[in-house]
Amino acid sequence: MRIGVAMAVTERGSLRFGNIKLSNWRNFKKADVALQGRVFVIGPNASGKSNFLDCFRFLHDLVSFGGGFQEAVGRRGGVSKLRCHAARRNPDVEIDVRIVDADGKERWKYTLGFKQNKMSIPLIVKEEIIRGGKKKIVMRPDEDDNADQERLRQTALEQVNVNKEFRELVDFFRSVRYLHLVPQLIREPERYRSVSERSPFRSEYDPFGGDFLDRIASVNKKTRDAWLRRIGDALKLVVPQLKELEFYRDEKLGVPHLRAKFEHWRPQGAWQTEEQFSDGTLRLIGLLWSVLEKGGPLLLEEPELSLHPAIVRHLPAMFARMQQRSGRQVLLSSHSADILQDEGIALDEVLILKPGREGTEIVLASSIDEVHNLVENGIPLADVALSESRPSRPEQLPLFVK
Repeated sequence: MRIGVAMAVTERGSLRFGNIKLSNWRNFKKADVALQGRVFVIGPNASGKSNFLDCFRFLHDLVSFGGGFQEAVGRRGGVSKLRCHAARRNPDVEIDVRIVDADGKERWKYTLGFKQNKMSIPLIVKEEIIRGGKKKIVMRPDEDDNADQERLRQTALEQVNVNKEFRELVDFFRSVRYLHLVPQLIREPERYRSVSERSPFRSEYDPFGGDFLDRIASVNKKTRDAWLRRIGDALKLVVPQLKELEFYRDEKLGVPHLRAKFEHWRPQGAWQTEEQFSDGTLRLIGLLWSVLEKGGPLLLEEPELSLHPAIVRHLPAMFARMQQRSGRQVLLSSHSADILQDEGIALDEVLILKPGREGTEIVLASSIDEVHNLVENGIPLADVALSESRPSRPEQLPLFVK
């Protein structure tokens, strides 16, 4: 039986999500699941993997600069788009998370329930903040809320004048990072800038990579050069002929760039900028950079895209080392059997999503007896987990062509 143990960390103050409960959130009518330092979310298409990760992004958006409750709901299409279609008697949407420290001790509990009024305006019906499992700091609606219903359009989290006592929780939510790099946006960042300038919901960072080169440029030169050397050394192991990776600015336009030197028949080799990098190279650089960045929980959607299976198999070990050094939690969704080949992955690190008529169920692999038995009898975890989340009739897909 492979059950995960708490990872030792060097920063004793690091926090992570220890448990999440969902009620009527998108695909999930009800969910209650414990979370480890690494979380692998497995499920068929449209089962809710992205929507599960989005609940953590939602918490980030509540406290992001320029964000807030109304904006967080609005950018997702409103309460009616967030509410699970299976919701009936109690249509309120609710998220409940427990935040634990490096030793697994509960530090914070946050609950947010909301609905919409007749004008489709999101309103808070429940907000609770509890510290250390005992001290109730916020319990809403309170008397002030009842006297002024407009207050229910904002969370306590986003109100600077009242959140001093629980600002650690605010900072933790703000530290959540979602990453799903689109190589074309890195190559053509002006597309991101033109779209973000028109958008009423601008974020302080672009999870799809439109500002990736700007983020690299914003790091001080000493740290940036050191990180790029480490990334370059890693790339040399997997990218043929790569010799050197560096940052530079266009002298005329001042635009930041990455460039790499490749061994070539010419004595000095040949330089290429990010515009000429392959999708896999760009995604791997972005992934390695995110691992080096300090921050809170890291959300990754299908990190195996464009990467060779031999690389994908070693990603879980890299995330484990990241946790050992910084305590940073990583939650990732995947369809890849290769990413689950790592024998160090524990059953309680794997969440299996099972869609049904009443919404999607989230099940820990460690709670399924059959999974336990198969793994103990030598069946690879990848085969077992993916079989549990296998689409019902994929073999009939070729019949589409008549």
